[in-house]
Amino acid sequence: MDPINNTVAGLMDLFNKRMAQFEAQLQREPAEPSNTSNLAAEFFSFRVFITQAVTTLQQQVELLARNIDSMEMRGRRGILLLHGVPEDKEEDAAQLVVDVVRDRLKVSGFTLADIKRSHRMGKTASASRSRPILVKLRDVAVRDNIWFKKTQLKGAGITISEFLTKSRHDLFMAARKKFGVSKCWTRDGCVYVIAPDGSRRRITTFADIGTLKPQDAMKFPIEPEIVDTPQKPIIAGRSKRAAAIKK
Repeated sequence: MDPINNTVAGLMDLFNKRMAQFEAQLQREPAEPSNTSNLAAEFFSFRVFITQAVTTLQQQVELLARNIDSMEMRGRRGILLLHGVPEDKEEDAAQLVVDVVRDRLKVSGFTLADIKRSHRMGKTASASRSRPILVKLRDVAVRDNIWFKKTQLKGAGITISEFLTKSRHDLFMAARKKFGVSKCWTRDGCVYVIAPDGSRRRITTFADIGTLKPQDAMKFPIEPEIVDTPQKPIIAGRSKRAAAIKK
């Protein structure tokens, strides 16, 4: 952040100095056409410079935001969310995860030892809806095995989603709104869609949603899943997210 702060401070200092110079020149020199013309040219040149500088600064901020988002998503690599698992006050969240993975996904070798931590997300559940369970696995390979077997939950009222960052969650929701729930999915924190021309695309920004072109088509090793009751990924507050991914 220091380079950006220094850039902002430098721009503000330069802007204030040049504005002071323009003001002093206007007060000192008579209002002759030649002087006014020169001053206008200098002001136009300075305005172009400031516009370019602000644009560059904006690009730096966007790049920094993307890098931070990527780092945060990598920290969530081993985390999954289980939606629709009935909730009880005396429950053991980890054991519930084991039961779902063993009984419904048929991963017989999965045990409590594979779970690093697990807990319910959000506020206390209402009588009509249970909170999702966040589970962090010790081994990414185990996590991937569970992820690729999630289609076996179809019709069970239970779904599995990735623990997306807020920016990726918002992008995913926007994509589902435009292309439909059955034509959008995520993998390793990336958002994919099936465009109107039938091609599969990876989207990284909101601009991508409105500017998809046939030549941008890419092939990916997974297909979108259609679930009976798709759930929205849960986005925790910053303090809760930090606690969730803390080792």
